[in-house]
Amino acid sequence: MGHNLFYNEQSGKHSFFSVKEKAWHGLGQIVADYPTSAEAIAYAGLDYTVEKRPLFTSAFDNVTANGEAGKMPKIPVPNMFATVRNDSDTVLGVVGKDYEVVQNADAFQFFDAIVGNGEGIKYETAGALGNGERIFITAKLRDYIKVGKQDLIAQYLFLTTSHDGFGSITAAFTPTRIVCNNTLNAALRNHSSGIKIRHTASANDRLKQAHTLMGISHVLADELEQIFNKWANVRITDKEVKKLIAIAMSPNKEALHHLKTGNIEELSSTYTNMVDSAFDYAMGNSTQLMETTAGTVFGAYNAVTGYFQNVRKFKDGDAKFKSIMDGTAKQRAQVVFNLCERFSNHGADALNLN
Repeated sequence: MGHNLFYNEQSGKHSFFSVKEKAWHGLGQIVADYPTSAEAIAYAGLDYTVEKRPLFTSAFDNVTANGEAGKMPKIPVPNMFATVRNDSDTVLGVVGKDYEVVQNADAFQFFDAIVGNGEGIKYETAGALGNGERIFITAKLRDYIKVGKQDLIAQYLFLTTSHDGFGSITAAFTPTRIVCNNTLNAALRNHSSGIKIRHTASANDRLKQAHTLMGISHVLADELEQIFNKWANVRITDKEVKKLIAIAMSPNKEALHHLKTGNIEELSSTYTNMVDSAFDYAMGNSTQLMETTAGTVFGAYNAVTGYFQNVRKFKDGDAKFKSIMDGTAKQRAQVVFNLCERFSNHGADALNLN
């Protein structure tokens, strides 16, 4: 049973839905039109909740004086809990006290948060695996930004999370239409622009913001598309790219002063290494060499944002999230955006530090 889809004996249905096309296994509900998130949850059999319940063990059976079995007391297991489906009381896993359950409905909020009300989302498939301990959702965005002839966003956006204590919440782009356990594994191996969120107390809040971390924004999408396409047609030399990166990455006014005066030896090695790494990313990363970005202002913009997404080493995923959402990476992204816009309007004069 390679699909591993959950079969609900009460409803007599597998927990899976697909729009228009049947999956290879022929199971689940096939619907004619793209559903809302509420409809998708029902079609996929994901309309159940999960809760943490305390774990107990039993003491050895005591024998009374007359030889009868005594009552077996329950002994609580400290800081350990079972995750349980409330509709069937099925145990899905064992987790610690810091584990935060992300409900199936909350997982759909990740998609709805991209466009505000979910109306810009085309839910393709969704389902539950095993006993419902792992779920998956795949969708398309109706509106996405294009630069030149290249799509910025891959075909499918997917999210998967678990209720058994194994694995993080994962969201990413993939060319794979997920319909079962095998295709989910394929998508996890072959995806781009992915993020992972641990099941901690802040998981739900981070999930709602995750699309920003992935670079997806419906807000001002038309305006951004116009700006990015303009940048993709403005040429910039390698030397200018290096200078633009150096300005955008500058940590303070002192560093900018050293750039202006040419006192490179006064700059910290940490800063210069960061600039070099971002420049190397611009020159050597395959995505930067596309027809629409090579040697353009848009390529320079991607050099800085891509550095923090794909090159910079962070202590852990939480540190990366904080930096990109509301820290150094976010600040640098705003600076490079402003620089690129000025360069597209004024050319090399935008890099004049006088």
